[in-house]
Amino acid sequence: MIGTDLQIILPEIVLSVFAMVALLGAVYTTKDKAAGLLVWGTAGIFVIVGLWIGTTGDETREAFAGSFVDDGFARFAKVLILFSAAAILLMSQEYLARRDLLRFEYPVLVTLAVVGMMVMVSAGDLIALYMGLELQSLALYVVASLRRDSVKSTEAGLKYFVLGALSSGLLLYGASLTYGYAGSTLFSDIVASSVDGVSLGLLFGLVFLCAGFAFKVSAAPFHMWTPDVYEGAPTPITAFFATAPKVAAMALFGRVMFDAFGVVVADWQQIVAFLSVVSMFLGSIAAIGQRNIKRLMAYSSITHMGFALMGLAAGTVLGVQAMLIYMAIYVVMNLGTFAFILSMEKDGMPVTDIDALQMYSAREPLKALAMLILLFSLAGVPPLVGFFGKLYVLRAAYDGGLAWLAVAGVVASVIGAFYYLRIVYFMYFGEEREPLDRNGSPVLWGVLMVSAAIMVFGVINLFGVEPLAAAAADTLVN
Repeated sequence: MIGTDLQIILPEIVLSVFAMVALLGAVYTTKDKAAGLLVWGTAGIFVIVGLWIGTTGDETREAFAGSFVDDGFARFAKVLILFSAAAILLMSQEYLARRDLLRFEYPVLVTLAVVGMMVMVSAGDLIALYMGLELQSLALYVVASLRRDSVKSTEAGLKYFVLGALSSGLLLYGASLTYGYAGSTLFSDIVASSVDGVSLGLLFGLVFLCAGFAFKVSAAPFHMWTPDVYEGAPTPITAFFATAPKVAAMALFGRVMFDAFGVVVADWQQIVAFLSVVSMFLGSIAAIGQRNIKRLMAYSSITHMGFALMGLAAGTVLGVQAMLIYMAIYVVMNLGTFAFILSMEKDGMPVTDIDALQMYSAREPLKALAMLILLFSLAGVPPLVGFFGKLYVLRAAYDGGLAWLAVAGVVASVIGAFYYLRIVYFMYFGEEREPLDRNGSPVLWGVLMVSAAIMVFGVINLFGVEPLAAAAADTLVN
């Protein structure tokens, strides 16, 4: 029944209609003058839809003959995507407005990107998967080059577009191979065709799909776009790239691996484990030489995606649960860290050099302490929440028979601690420098403090994320 199908995809329809109405409204009224109000309105819609999705029950529903799946796994990812996107919009409003970058297109494009992400995580079919992926990507290509008068921002958008097109080509080739050898684009049919063993052609399709997904999560060796795009894009856009799209791409990776290739775990486990170990070590080692905090966070994200992939590589319910918990913690840590980076200014201009943070604690002791907590959590220092995120994926890898991967993760974590602790050293023990401006944004201050508090007090019960992630993982791994 078309009515039932439309009811299942109602959250996506609501956001799509909102984006189109906002676009028409802005065009026929005051355009950029209404951008600030539109940003707050969009963030409010995201929160409302997120709460709606999070409270719609725990049953699994399918729309359009299985092409769209609404289950616990999709709902967990969607709530995380919507809340993180709302936080980024609120954090970015003042920053963009003061630099005359706040265009009415910005919240509209973010909304369309979020709709694409929601379709991605609910995809039950290769065609639905690609539609969601391209809707997200096309919107993100534009926001990456939002600063039209900046060569770096334009370069970031172009690099992201060219390499994104390459990854889409790999993904499409893998999808066509998969369709050719499985005889269907539906994940349920693909998994049925693999019950008696996977053919060589289907295996090649799987490899190309994994390569395409690795581009989207910026996993090494498909990471080359990440540092340049993170550095060149306006900082609020970088913060967005580091949160919601990562959750969507990682959830899509898990969805395809388990729903379409769930009976051949041993075949894709090797690919995902390889991506995991290379990402962890490349990100940890390459970040050591970075002085630009945005490039440093780019390599940090590559490392963290390696840890999230470790949970996926386990191929178990515990592994998927660990991956979801890790992504939830990762998003909160990044929101706080980018709130701090957005507040780094000198004479009203953004600062990204970590040397500018020398003896920052003497001038802003509370903000320095919050940043210290977040950096320690990113490094996985106990007893902060970031440590438990890593502990979950390490345990999942060990229980899944990948003890060597768990050991590699511990080594990479130790290496990666260096560049986080160097920033802490600068803030508390560096040489006295000309101070940064005092940023009085209450939104940035609030996000920084709340995320730091979560890293400390979340150790009690992870704010209930653990059972929710376990229920979500159960619905995927069946």
